[in-house]
Amino acid sequence: MQGIIKRAAVVDRFAPVRSKPPGRFYDFCRLLWRGVFACTMRMKCSGLGSITSTGGVLIAVSHVSHLDPIVVSALMARRVGWVSRKEFYQQWLMRTVLHHGGAFRVDRTGSALPTIREGLKRLKRGEAVGIFPEGELMVGNRSVLRGATVKRGVCLLAARSGCPIIPVVVLGTDRLAKIGPWMPAKRGRLWVKVGSPMWAGEAAKTKAGRADFAAKLEAEYVRLYAETREAFGLPETIVP
Repeated sequence: MQGIIKRAAVVDRFAPVRSKPPGRFYDFCRLLWRGVFACTMRMKCSGLGSITSTGGVLIAVSHVSHLDPIVVSALMARRVGWVSRKEFYQQWLMRTVLHHGGAFRVDRTGSALPTIREGLKRLKRGEAVGIFPEGELMVGNRSVLRGATVKRGVCLLAARSGCPIIPVVVLGTDRLAKIGPWMPAKRGRLWVKVGSPMWAGEAAKTKAGRADFAAKLEAEYVRLYAETREAFGLPETIVP
């Protein structure tokens, strides 16, 4: 009997839950992180004007650290409902924070259909959906910033919803695993570059069309990365 209960508990951790859009809890966390970053980080950001205050939009962020969504959420005036992989829902505290923060899960090894449906539903309501097109943390030559590929899910969402993708490059978050950058002397350095909106168009409703659009999106990440490095004199090693 105990074995059955344990197995049921494991299944329950990954069972679909009714998602909710970001609300007051999201606003509280954003305000808290803004205070933390104001005391500890020197942040350089450009292009925030590309993000409209209303209407469905896909915030597509390069991914070198699990802190990337926190940094982007702290900078943006709009609430962002992040796509979060199901492994983060195993622990009850993290699961609660993600749920009340407006995130919704994706199973990277299973069916992506529930995630696509939830994303389309939110975009139709005029919400901002945050997604990591690479699917997971990527470093070295596997990073889209160095010319690697993105997953096609973000292209599918853009094509079916008719909403734009806004590519965002975040640099420096991978170095925040150490204590030094968090000391109250603004030792931490972060750079965020927000690109212009990109529309998939009708052609992207086909597999070939999505491949073409994905190539354009990948090229845009490379361009934004190069622009950011040039503007701030950053070395190639800024991406681990």
